[in-house]
Amino acid sequence: MSNSVKSFTVNYNPASNEQNTFTSGDCVSGELTLEVAKECKINSLLIQFKGKARVLWSERIGQTTVTYYSKDKYFSIKHYFLWDKDSGDDNETLLTNQLGNPYSNVVAPGSHVYPFSFQIPPQDMPSSFDGAFGKIVYVLKAKLSRSMRAPTKDSTKINFVTKADLTGDPGLMEPQHESKDKKMKFFNSGTVAMDVNLEKTGFFQGEGLKVMAYIQNNSSREIKPKYCVYRKHSFFARGKRRVSTQDLYKEVGEPIPPSTNQNVTRVLSIPLDVEPSILNCSILKAEHRLRVYLDVKYASDPEIKFPIVILPAPMVPGVEAPPLAASGFGFEPFGKTYPPSWGMVPPQPPSAPQPSAPQPSDPQPSDPPPAYGTWDAPSFDRSWK
Repeated sequence: MSNSVKSFTVNYNPASNEQNTFTSGDCVSGELTLEVAKECKINSLLIQFKGKARVLWSERIGQTTVTYYSKDKYFSIKHYFLWDKDSGDDNETLLTNQLGNPYSNVVAPGSHVYPFSFQIPPQDMPSSFDGAFGKIVYVLKAKLSRSMRAPTKDSTKINFVTKADLTGDPGLMEPQHESKDKKMKFFNSGTVAMDVNLEKTGFFQGEGLKVMAYIQNNSSREIKPKYCVYRKHSFFARGKRRVSTQDLYKEVGEPIPPSTNQNVTRVLSIPLDVEPSILNCSILKAEHRLRVYLDVKYASDPEIKFPIVILPAPMVPGVEAPPLAASGFGFEPFGKTYPPSWGMVPPQPPSAPQPSAPQPSDPQPSDPPPAYGTWDAPSFDRSWK
């Protein structure tokens, strides 16, 4: 930073909710603060608000390193406090001071504050995300330009969460059911089996995920039911997909003795800080699954996997949510890529369980990226492990 400019920062006012998150249609306001040691002349001063996604990774193929890169732009808005008449964009907004007058391009020594305000476009966009090979960011960028000087810049990110459109989505309320049996070998004998049900497919951060299972232990050893929620990140570029998976949290049930059949109900508490699912981005996805398995000594564990959708927690504390079926997540049963929209206000976490009725070849670098619908990766892929 040059000698005359002592500091240059951009800050925004916190959101009205406890999570300090913003969504489509919200207003983001703040201020630029410029402190100068001596009088100086400014050519242009601007604040830019943008939302974008990008993925990037490299792979070694023989003696060649191949880089895979793709990006998606959601919006870009610029507001000028001062602009150079020779290079300014007449299509952008020129802000004025509190008296409605243009800002002076000559600033005196001391601190100067430039307030700004943006409205987030009211469109379907994915939530903020930061993964191993890609990210989705919503950022405020400030730039100060002067003659014969390198530009002075600063930036800050906001936390954006997808907004619900409440158009109705019965797929999120769809119950799930799977069963599995296994014959024991070697150091064990007999069979084990489980029949597992989930009440629905979509769950909010902080909500209880109720798992109901009928377990038959017709083997010679005790077994333990275990539960694991894990996530899968998928990144897409140039016809390729890069995948990253990670276990998020696990729980272990009580042992089931040999020659015993039991009905087992477990309510898993989804942490409030678990990232929500992202299914409405064309170049990356964040998906979740529940794995229910039986821990059997000296044998491979029989398991069942359920795809689940994790929705953002409420933005307004204390507000009761409409039924989950009314949240417009755009979710169809595990095969279509309609953009989702997450509910802003989930139901209250239950105080107690409630009873219920039961890759393609790599194109040349000059080829344009294929349309997202051509990926060999449906909106919620049942095949991934």
